[in-house]
Amino acid sequence: MQFETPAPLRYGPVGLRLVRTRDARTLQKELLSNRSWLQPWEATIPGGVATFDMRVSIRRLLQQYRDGGGYPFVMEYDGEIAGQLNVWGVARGSLASATIGYWVSERFAGRSITPTAVAMATDAAFEQYGLHRMEICIRPENVASLRVVQKLGFRYEGLRRRYIHIDGDWRDHYAFALTREDVPRGVLSRWVSGAAPEQAAAIPPQDMLRG
Repeated sequence: MQFETPAPLRYGPVGLRLVRTRDARTLQKELLSNRSWLQPWEATIPGGVATFDMRVSIRRLLQQYRDGGGYPFVMEYDGEIAGQLNVWGVARGSLASATIGYWVSERFAGRSITPTAVAMATDAAFEQYGLHRMEICIRPENVASLRVVQKLGFRYEGLRRRYIHIDGDWRDHYAFALTREDVPRGVLSRWVSGAAPEQAAAIPPQDMLRG
């Protein structure tokens, strides 16, 4: 399958575009200056050493994109890089599914950048990239990210025990998802019109975790 460069996406001051190698310096600066803010939510490799060589990371992400395995974006606010959003783990064929992961700099928090970007990326995945299902997995302690899926009406799908290696250990995650049938008018449109069912992301009492 041939993959064209995805067109930049924008809603108001929030933009999404394919990451570029020349973004490495800015992204690395943001990551290093946001260590205490981001480290609790960063994926790690068991027994591995954390690296902040963004040039190498971006090259790997772009190779995954060329191989059809993901869509690596930078999030922008008024044209300034605010973080990253990756549509990763793309599965084609009968599954037609992917997962979204993201981070945003602390100085851009509270501006609705992440929910806007997640909504735009999910709409693009359904309408342009040929996917059917989008998933987001979130640590129970990550209140800000839980609020994102609540705002957008992602459906709670279950607790995954020791699912992803985060911040040095295997961590439990809550799984949320949407399919194309859930959002016939689009995720972004549904949210901004006030029609997103926030209760869809509610976590049942038996799955509630603390710490």
